[in-house]
Amino acid sequence: MEMTREELGRRIRSARESCGLTQEQLGESVGLSRVALGQIESGARSVSSLELDRLARALGRDIKSFFVTAFAERDALSALFRSDAELAQQVDLRKALQDSMALGHELTNLERLLEIDRVQPITATYQLRSAKSRWDAIGQGQKVATEERQRLGLGVAPIGALSELLESQGVRTGTVALPENISGLTLIDSTIGLFVVINANHAPVRQRFSLAHEYGHVLMDRDRAGAVSRVEKRSDLLEVRANAFAAEFLMPAEGVAQFILEFGKGAASRAQMAVFDEAEVVQVEQRATPGSQAIQLHDVVLLAHHFRVSRISVLYRLMNLRLIDEREFQRLKAAEDRGDGRKIAGFLAAPEVPTEDRSDFRRRFLALAREAYRREEITRRKFAELASMVGLGPQEVEDFIASANWE
Repeated sequence: MEMTREELGRRIRSARESCGLTQEQLGESVGLSRVALGQIESGARSVSSLELDRLARALGRDIKSFFVTAFAERDALSALFRSDAELAQQVDLRKALQDSMALGHELTNLERLLEIDRVQPITATYQLRSAKSRWDAIGQGQKVATEERQRLGLGVAPIGALSELLESQGVRTGTVALPENISGLTLIDSTIGLFVVINANHAPVRQRFSLAHEYGHVLMDRDRAGAVSRVEKRSDLLEVRANAFAAEFLMPAEGVAQFILEFGKGAASRAQMAVFDEAEVVQVEQRATPGSQAIQLHDVVLLAHHFRVSRISVLYRLMNLRLIDEREFQRLKAAEDRGDGRKIAGFLAAPEVPTEDRSDFRRRFLALAREAYRREEITRRKFAELASMVGLGPQEVEDFIASANWE
């Protein structure tokens, strides 16, 4: 069909309304007045290519989506805004989602331009009933984590680079500078597929846990448009379930128990056995040396290094597995808070070392953009725009172009 000014304006309005945004909110995001945006939406005023590009990004759309025959009235971003009104009302949250969707669309476009066939999503989907309580949600998350480990053939061993594991399952991963209260988000969209984004500003060990948490959403909440993991929502059942999944997925109960036993701990302080010879029973008892079974901070340090998680995560995991009680937890946490864990980690050469490479997505994205520019599939201006999306400034882009070998 011929794209008239009126139809384009209608589609822009539809996309805005599906996100629950007012004309003032959208206009502020793209530098247009409410009056100007109203004129564009009514078809009384044409929209420039630059303005449409900004509008598409603010609405979480690919600019080409406004010109297809079958226009999608709603997408992942609009569904998320509809499910949680706060997302649209808070400027920083809204921008984080917009940037993430834009990054996903640009990555998809680059792969299309370079004729790269993406791995089709093969991630499992776990159909679960609605959790009735937090206790129920924890049980569901732990069960799915155990089953997913079995499906992937991971056993109880530590997991290597989580981003590589997710990518192997057809899940894109990326890093975006998100507000401090957002650890990550999951987007499920027909154009960008399954896309997990983690906060580029958070520490590596927290990013690793966030990746596992979002993977839980991918596996257990596929019927939704996605999820935004915010501090304010950590008590919600879906977030509790995803957190329980992450803890079990990264630190399987059996693996933790085996690791502790290797250091001669985790067994009962008093053990009894009975030997029966068809006539009589011989009772045998053994007592451990007092204090020998108590878990110490160096055990926590080694566990954190082994499973590539934070020491505080290990402490909570040990308490939840009832390998330490509340009193022991507080004792160990106090020592960790004093900095003892860091000192022990240095002595044992066992730091919290996640295997995630936070620059991996950035390198891949820039490599694709560079190749598209080399093939003249995108302009110099577009290359600079893409580079800016992953943190490169104008001068860095110019220096790179000037020094790069394009042969």
